Amino acid sequence: MTQNILFIGGSLNQTTMMHQISSQLPEYRSYFSPFYADGLLNWAAKAGLLDHSILGGQHRKSTLEYLKRNHLRIDERGARRHYDLVVTGTDLIVPENIRKNRLALIQEGITEEEDFVYNLVRKLNLPRFLANTAATGLSDAYDVFCVASHGYKQLFMRKGIDPAKIVVTGIPNFDHAAAYLNNPFPRRDYVLVATSSIRETGKFDDRDGFLRHARELAGGREVIFKLHPNEDHKRATQEIRRYFPNEPIYLTENINHLIANSSMMIAQNTSAIYIALALGKPVYSYIDTNYLRRLMPEQNGGRSKERIAEVLRHLIHTPISEVRWSAKKSRRLQRKWQTSQEAI
Repeated sequence: MTQNILFIGGSLNQTTMMHQISSQLPEYRSYFSPFYADGLLNWAAKAGLLDHSILGGQHRKSTLEYLKRNHLRIDERGARRHYDLVVTGTDLIVPENIRKNRLALIQEGITEEEDFVYNLVRKLNLPRFLANTAATGLSDAYDVFCVASHGYKQLFMRKGIDPAKIVVTGIPNFDHAAAYLNNPFPRRDYVLVATSSIRETGKFDDRDGFLRHARELAGGREVIFKLHPNEDHKRATQEIRRYFPNEPIYLTENINHLIANSSMMIAQNTSAIYIALALGKPVYSYIDTNYLRRLMPEQNGGRSKERIAEVLRHLIHTPISEVRWSAKKSRRLQRKWQTSQEAI
């Protein structure tokens, strides 16, 4: 009997990652769902109160459009069938109906710094989503966690995550930056300024200060802007025009292509910074560049999806009793992950 795998998307970045991984597992039946939650969060998402998050708004719309455009099987909330394995791009929320499944977590990209909110979440056992991506991996609800680099493995271990669950595979979308150099975007040699949806996630953002600093760094060179898909575009545009009256502002263009053709990137907090660093671009952001270099996703020529798929094969064929953790079992399964990676 063919086994079923549910891939849970969220942002378009997460969804495209899931699609790439599933393409390496043709022997299974793959189904896809936008991200979802239970209880009060589910009610709030349906009421449109969480449109700033991956539970609704543009993220959900883009995910569904992508799944339909690529003719992928959709099973919203994984409600229509039994799954032998579930793969998700975040564990900030873990829906109840997947907790008894074999569960794989795939790192989606950059993780935020461990700020006051993160420490409060850890100390008071508050919902992880309040700390956003800084709390990635803290659920311990998954059986394996595929991460971008050895630097990230060390970071997650420092946060207390079981090292036996962590496998360094690299992550799709960030493992072959050189591939973005061949692109159709016509402009070249400009300063790219990329904004983030910091305010939409409830955090403070000195946008005016950021724009003033961007103007200073640009030093009169040509500038173009790329807005985050989930921020208030009207507000962001009005703010930009106070400092950059005529510069182009892009909403839907592929940010990786914009980075590849730029001479410098000025950003706030976005995973796309890793593409700029991998391509050797000067980068200025809210996060220390040396710190980001230590975490850089592996550049393996786009093979992360193959490595992750091999780990998932081992997981789906491992009896569920062996992946529900004891120290001895976790060490044994870690050896399996290592063996699978050496075979690729």
